[in-house]
Amino acid sequence: MAFTVALVGRPNVGKSTLFNRLAGKRLALVDDTPGVTRDWRSAPGFVGGLSFTVVDTAGLEDVTDDSLEARMRRQTEMALDRADVALFLIDARAGVTPMDHHFAGLLRKRKTPVILVANKAEGRAGLPGLLEAFELGLGEPVPLSAEHGEGMADLVAALLPFAPPDEEEDDDTAAEPLRELGEMEGIGDLPEPEEERLKPIQIAIVGRPNVGKSTLLNSLIGEERVLTGPEAGMTRDAISVDWQWRDRVIRLVDTAGMRRRARVDDKVEKLAVADGLRVIRMAQVVVLVVDASQILDKQDLTIARMVVDEGRALVLAVNKWDTVDDRAMALKQVEDKLEASLAQAKGIRVVTISALRGQKLNTLLDAVLETYAVWNRRITTAQLNRWLEGVLSHHPPPLVNGRRIKIRYMTQIKTRPPTFALFTNKPAELPDAYQRYLASGLRQDFDLPGVPLRLTLRKPKNPFADKD
Repeated sequence: MAFTVALVGRPNVGKSTLFNRLAGKRLALVDDTPGVTRDWRSAPGFVGGLSFTVVDTAGLEDVTDDSLEARMRRQTEMALDRADVALFLIDARAGVTPMDHHFAGLLRKRKTPVILVANKAEGRAGLPGLLEAFELGLGEPVPLSAEHGEGMADLVAALLPFAPPDEEEDDDTAAEPLRELGEMEGIGDLPEPEEERLKPIQIAIVGRPNVGKSTLLNSLIGEERVLTGPEAGMTRDAISVDWQWRDRVIRLVDTAGMRRRARVDDKVEKLAVADGLRVIRMAQVVVLVVDASQILDKQDLTIARMVVDEGRALVLAVNKWDTVDDRAMALKQVEDKLEASLAQAKGIRVVTISALRGQKLNTLLDAVLETYAVWNRRITTAQLNRWLEGVLSHHPPPLVNGRRIKIRYMTQIKTRPPTFALFTNKPAELPDAYQRYLASGLRQDFDLPGVPLRLTLRKPKNPFADKD
């Protein structure tokens, strides 16, 4: 994007609503509860022929200690320093508050240019607050309603001076926003072309609350990009970060901790968990982070099964490994639980790490890329049918009602995950146990560990069926 626009202001003035409006989709969590947004997040924005990167930030708080609010403020200041222009939002219906005055004074001292925006200015109720906004000394306020999309033309006029010359024209090529997580097309049944290698590998970091997901993301990219701390449930929005490791572009997505559904009663937490589930459905590789002191409890296994059922590639990261005393026993426990509960994705890579100390992170990324390659693996039809001929001669399908089931041939119809079509004369009668036997043989003989495999049964078309 040509320039970066940061949205700042006190809590609950509509920053996330405006972020979603400019991004053209509901990416940020929106609720009436103040302080829903904690980390800053970015997305491609487009309005009135301008394309840019829009950054949503946490609400500004007048605290400077080590509390959560102070850490949120430091994250906002970091995003502000990286922006080309800031939109300082106030609530026109509430009027200018002492906190608005305080932060306006701080913004005037910073180098980042500021545009004053009076949000919620629809109707007469917002007029007094719009007039009061002149007191802030930030120039003429831009009245708009992020919820209803009113005033966008005035906002474009205010942003135009910060756009490069070639962005001022309405260009169709500039108008197309970058693809968000989950919108990238799959490669179907073709080998991965070179242009696919240039697209980010989309990696979701998931797990229960307080297992070290945000610490892992920060350690990987080498900066305090997302908030961390002893408080459970700190991350709410799914935060994506584009990053490069060796020769691959990677998009890391940190998600909110997922507790058992019965324990989730807070509205904001429900929204955060729903956002995390969306990320899982749209990711390519999912890193499930578990606590070494509570390895693969019931909720961990529930999340893992959800990932496999969605057809995503899965890597297990056992965090806080530096605190484990009997490591051999802990690894044996992991292997036993995976064997018993996730046989449908046998061979899942398990990497023991310490996100806080940065231990074995390269090993984790190697495992991610290897699993991603398996998830994209394609086997030729000739190889599959030579293999199938040997399997059928060694162990043919069982008889059904005294009649033999004939399997004609098989082919791989897609990757991501590897999916195979099996052509048989009685697709509805081939036993599930025999299908599992074929899937297990495929996984072992073609080296497909740790990813879900899918078999679809089809009946060959009779070429003479439509002839007289």
